[in-house]
Amino acid sequence: MGITRQAELARRGWKRQATYDEPRLSEMADIYREIGLEVHLEPFHPDQEPGCTDCMASMPEKYKTIYTRKKS
Repeated sequence: MGITRQAELARRGWKRQATYDEPRLSEMADIYREIGLEVHLEPFHPDQEPGCTDCMASMPEKYKTIYTRKKS
């Protein structure tokens, strides 16, 4: 089995923060940028998320997972 997308992002220094939909997604991404972090958004994949995701799994296209890392 190949490396997962989450493992690849971690290898490149990205840290998973949380999964949101709008408008909270944009608000949180802006806050992370304001404190000096790079922000990367990944599509939401309920089968790869910890915990209960039943409510979000019905419309996964609405959600994005925020990853951050220190600027180089």
